[in-house]
Amino acid sequence: MTKPALTAQLSMNELTGSILEMAQTGVYRESLFEAFQSLATKRQVRESIALAKQFGLRSDPSLRDSELGTYYQIEPKKVESFQVAIQNSIPLSAGDDLAQRVQLAVRTVKLMLMVSGASAIALIFIGSSYLLAGKAEAAAAWWTSALCAGGIWLWQKNVAKPLL
Repeated sequence: MTKPALTAQLSMNELTGSILEMAQTGVYRESLFEAFQSLATKRQVRESIALAKQFGLRSDPSLRDSELGTYYQIEPKKVESFQVAIQNSIPLSAGDDLAQRVQLAVRTVKLMLMVSGASAIALIFIGSSYLLAGKAEAAAAWWTSALCAGGIWLWQKNVAKPLL
């Protein structure tokens, strides 16, 4: 990550990323506050620490210091998940629960699949009712629409397969 100018405030993602990078070699809590005092408030640093914990930031109680506070460490592989989240432009904030956000995304995708599938089925029934009424051209138009909606459903299902 690039270092921002000292006069600029760090975003939550930048601050969290910097904390995770520092924690790869190990860092004390008070050192984090000192390192970012000109770039972020103590509250922002605390919130970034809380967010970093969702990406594997762990404290080591055996290395706790009375003056420097909690000692944080992280595995380098854990930082990669944060970097992937940043690259995919997932806006993060301190109160975010990633598991809850993923669960919401999965529910949304399932709802999209249900709507497109139900639409295809409804269009088939509408086309069938027109055929029973003796209007073959109208039935063909509705069935064509059902075929398009079914194609959309199939495409969405294939795209969403890795998520589900």
